[in-house]
Amino acid sequence: MNAPQHPALAATDPELAALVEAEERLQGETLRLIPSENYVSAAVLEASGTVLQNKYSEGYPGRRYYEGQQNIDQVETLAVERAKAVFGVEHANVQPYSGSPANLAVYLAFAEPGDTVMGMALPMGGHLTHGWGVSATGTWFRGVQYGVRPGAASEGGGLIDFDEVRDLALKERPKVIFCGGTALPRTIDFAAFGEIAREAGAVLVADIAHIAGLIAGGAHPSPVPHVDVISTTTHKTLRGPRGAMLMAREEHARPLDRAVFPGLQGGPHNQTTAAIAVALHEASQPSFRDYAHAVVANAKALAEALLARGFDLVSGGTDNHLILMDLTPKQVPGKIAAKALDRAGIVVNHNTVPYDPRKPFDPSGIRIGTPSLTSRGLTPEHMDQVAAWIDRGVTAAGSGDEDALRTVRAEVADLMSAYPAPGLPV
Repeated sequence: MNAPQHPALAATDPELAALVEAEERLQGETLRLIPSENYVSAAVLEASGTVLQNKYSEGYPGRRYYEGQQNIDQVETLAVERAKAVFGVEHANVQPYSGSPANLAVYLAFAEPGDTVMGMALPMGGHLTHGWGVSATGTWFRGVQYGVRPGAASEGGGLIDFDEVRDLALKERPKVIFCGGTALPRTIDFAAFGEIAREAGAVLVADIAHIAGLIAGGAHPSPVPHVDVISTTTHKTLRGPRGAMLMAREEHARPLDRAVFPGLQGGPHNQTTAAIAVALHEASQPSFRDYAHAVVANAKALAEALLARGFDLVSGGTDNHLILMDLTPKQVPGKIAAKALDRAGIVVNHNTVPYDPRKPFDPSGIRIGTPSLTSRGLTPEHMDQVAAWIDRGVTAAGSGDEDALRTVRAEVADLMSAYPAPGLPV
């Protein structure tokens, strides 16, 4: 019998230990294509589980409400300085618990309840916290949304309509404009957003949660010269823990810091801060630049292979880590396809596509990405096989062929065994 991977946990709570080990096996055996997921390194995992968990630290380095912060202050300062260096910013706050609280802190810093705010519509690829109605940001503030162009990709369909963005901004005069989103497969033109925000007198926020790692690695243009504030999570393409950061010019430092603490949060999660510091150290290495460019190369190769198999991709392809597939021509709803692919060992998420006639919980599309498979060492040469598996899985979803799904799952597991995932037991 093999020794448990987590002996202390297994001795105290064997039921939970078994679930953790089951998740490790699942992550190791399956092809994870959800673009917001990744594998963190063993070092990031280790930093996430240290005795820093034991310390409470309300406030900021040098200005705490609790004593005994000698080491904690150094940990947080290290994370802040690394964020400033990696992203080339004047100010960074590494305390937000996750992306949504980070975005809420932006509203608290620059808007009053009832003010108009502007972001991309959720069904078009935006995020809930960009002023969408079901979010607190759409309840406490007056949200107005822009979208993407309709029509075929060959005619510019699926791309942000900057004429609409400008007209809406000048008409509504929002206090805050968000650019970025959760299902945008193309390069974000931060300069165009910057010109519009300045003309409208709005604070411009770049939500780079999905592409932070690509920006850090030089595989996507930086928003720094064009925006007032940058919000990001620290997982996804950055390969850090589940946390977040806010970055800005020095003139915005005080309102942002006060919005995070004491405005929204109490003490930071020090173990997460430490893991963010490790991830930022990793992101500063030449190997991370190679990784970021490899993520994009894999996504482009996968998109081409899917197009060759007759799939409809929103905007016709990708410039980053993400591909949004409209399965309407395949006559298979996105949710049914995603469930079938999961049974085939390919983990994706169902997703709305622009101008989707179906409901959000039963949409027409699926969203896939290449951060995780790139972390395992897969290359563009593997992407034709990945596309073939997706094609077989979607076809089997439409016909109900469970044998085909089981066959794909076995093939996926065989390839994954040759490419161990970072941070997982071998």
